[in-house]
Order: sequence, then structure tokens, then C-alpha cells
Amino acid sequence: QLRLVESGGGLVQAGGSLRLSCAVSGFALEYFAFGWFRQAPGKEREGVSCISSKGDNTIYADSVKGRFTISRDRAQNTVYLQMSSLKPEDTAVYYCAATDLGDGLQSYLYNRWGQGTQVTVSS
Repeated sequence: QLRLVESGGGLVQAGGSLRLSCAVSGFALEYFAFGWFRQAPGKEREGVSCISSKGDNTIYADSVKGRFTISRDRAQNTVYLQMSSLKPEDTAVYYCAATDLGDGLQSYLYNRWGQGTQVTVSS
């Protein structure tokens, strides 16, 4: 069974950087597209970024475009989200998700989810 485990969250000052990791087990990375989502208190879950199963297509939310980069490492069976120039409004629980239904930032496409990792950005 596919398992996703996020790590790398923590506390960082505004303007700083964090790299989130999503360790994948139970199935080959290449068969799935992966997405990063986030949810802040009182807010709806927001699609942040996704990468296609072949790694040849990426999508970013306008709110993070130019600051975040998604990537995948097949050798390490890991998906990453490099976050730079962090802002307090980036504070949220970040979730990694996988889908074999298609690519996009729509939550309904994703049928496997990790537990989430907390990112807190201070002013």
C-alpha cells in the first residue's frame, strides 16, 4: 500500500527557506503524479504545486510562483518542495499527496495523503 510521510517543516523567519520532503513507499514513484497542498487555520485546503508522473510538467499556485519549487528524486523515492522567500502567510500544515487519476491542483484528484508537516513563518 502506498505510504507518504512528510518531513522538513518547522519554524523559520520571514525571508528564510525550508525544504519539505515526502518519502514514498509501497509503490514506484514513477506511476504517480504528486502534489503539495496546505491548510491554514480557518482556511480551505489550497493546492500549492504538483509534478507529473514523468516529472516533465509542473504547476504552481499563483501565490507561490517564483518562490517554491517542486521536484522528485526517483533514486531516493522522495518528492521535495523547496520553499524560499517565505512569508507569514505561508504558515500552514503542508500535505503531500499522490494520484494516478491525473495532474492538477484539485484536491479530488488525489487519493493518497500524508499526515502533514507544520510550517510556521514568523514576522
